[in-house]
Amino acid sequence: MEVVYISIGSNIGPREMIIHSALDALRASPKLTLIRTSSLYLTEPVGLLEQPKFLNAVAELNTDESPEELLVLLQQIEKDHGRQRTDLRWGPRTLDLDILLYGHSVYHSDNLQIPHCRMRQRAFVLVPLVELAPDLELPGGEKVSELLQCADVDSVRPYGGEY
Repeated sequence: MEVVYISIGSNIGPREMIIHSALDALRASPKLTLIRTSSLYLTEPVGLLEQPKFLNAVAELNTDESPEELLVLLQQIEKDHGRQRTDLRWGPRTLDLDILLYGHSVYHSDNLQIPHCRMRQRAFVLVPLVELAPDLELPGGEKVSELLQCADVDSVRPYGGEY
């Protein structure tokens, strides 16, 4: 079993309900075990700024699925929650599930990069990840808590309790 961290985000529709429903879908999957989730955080959009704020969280999973198989599963959950992929990068979305870390693996394909290529700069990923695993080390030895010192944490605010 690999320990995997995924980011969860939503900024269209009933964001909190969508995130809870996505977590229920993860719990229901026989292909993984949802271990724990961070609190929800209200975050500013990145890139395309003229859009609603996001709710974001991070979840810790265990799985025997390969990174590519896990990606397919996560993309199906996104689709089941109304996600429509467009050419608009960083645009609004009902649900966004990204693989941040897959054990201590480094993985690159046409579809996937692990560790996630932009996680080091994204406070909306780092803040909830540090909540779950402050001493977690990325491949290469960087601690996620050290990366947080370089991120714009002012753009991330607690939204509510854990679930």
